[in-house]
Amino acid sequence: MTVERGMHIDILAFGAHPDDVELFAGGTLAKMAALGYATGVVDVTKGELGTRGTVARRRREARLAARELGLKVRENLGLADGNVQVTPATRLKVIRVLRKYRPRIVLTHYWDDNHPDHVHTSRLISEAVHHSGLAKIDTGQERYRPDTLLYFKLPVHVMPSFVVDVSDFTRQRLDAIRCYGSQLFDPSSNEPPTKLSHPYFLERVENIHSFYGTLIGKKKGEAFHLKGVLEISDLVGHFTGHQPGIRYE
Repeated sequence: MTVERGMHIDILAFGAHPDDVELFAGGTLAKMAALGYATGVVDVTKGELGTRGTVARRRREARLAARELGLKVRENLGLADGNVQVTPATRLKVIRVLRKYRPRIVLTHYWDDNHPDHVHTSRLISEAVHHSGLAKIDTGQERYRPDTLLYFKLPVHVMPSFVVDVSDFTRQRLDAIRCYGSQLFDPSSNEPPTKLSHPYFLERVENIHSFYGTLIGKKKGEAFHLKGVLEISDLVGHFTGHQPGIRYE
């Protein structure tokens, strides 16, 4: 059997629609890219049911946003917008991507959300992360299960497992979000208004990141949830950044 091999990605984020990842994990991806890690985004749908914009325009916007965040890859699974389903066929699509890029960390939507596509995407990615490690699911690729699955866009009642300081990457996140001009406030647009096109939508998003920042004593933060218990192998290094064997005055 010929085994398909792809490039290695350190962090791969899955969003139901183009712009979902940028809104709630864009600063983290920009920061990780700046640290030298390979990052990528997979959009599950093309956003074809969106009230504003077109598929073609949103595709162009996603490419522009990818450049702003320094992504190595951006793909679209092409599942039906408004009808994301968890089936053997859709799981297999995600498994092929996971085995292709072999990410160490996967990001996706938290499972409790008002938007059905976000809920179903969360379940789809969670199941595919597990099934990707099963040898008897044959895709012509080596089996692979990512080390860590993290969830973004937490409900207001859920305390984060941890918060990433993205204070220095606020501009990059905002620039990436602003790439989606079709979705945001535009006084010259004749398209119907939406939640995203409200004049204060971006301010509301930044308020969320400011709140998470206050939880860690920083200006801006992005919150993530981890199922299970976080293991810390080096207590001193984790909380202080010090390395063993090096004396700090």
